[in-house]
Amino acid sequence: QVQLEESGGGSVQAGGSLRLSCEASGYSSCDYVLRWYRQAPGKEREFVSEIDKKGITRYTGSVKGRFTISQDDAKNTLYLQMDSLKPEDTAMYYCNAVSTSLCYLNAWGQGTQVTVTV
Repeated sequence: QVQLEESGGGSVQAGGSLRLSCEASGYSSCDYVLRWYRQAPGKEREFVSEIDKKGITRYTGSVKGRFTISQDDAKNTLYLQMDSLKPEDTAMYYCNAVSTSLCYLNAWGQGTQVTVTV
């Protein structure tokens, strides 16, 4: 069982930066990828970024070049460095661990709020 806990959200002016963290605890025998999602008020949850065990990363188009996903295996922590923030980045941000093998894993954190003001 894997548990995830996000932190690092807050309020920042447009153009500013924030770094989100997602600490993982517990154990799973599944191979998995780590992802960030976000959900703005009145909108569906959307994919932001992911990193796999080989360190290969993927981003949604609207954040490419501004956000950087990384992980520190020694600290069991996933990060999302967010630069050049825009008001449209305002959302609740969630981390997710999902299995890439036949075993089941789909763990979510409770979310951390990011608010970008003009």
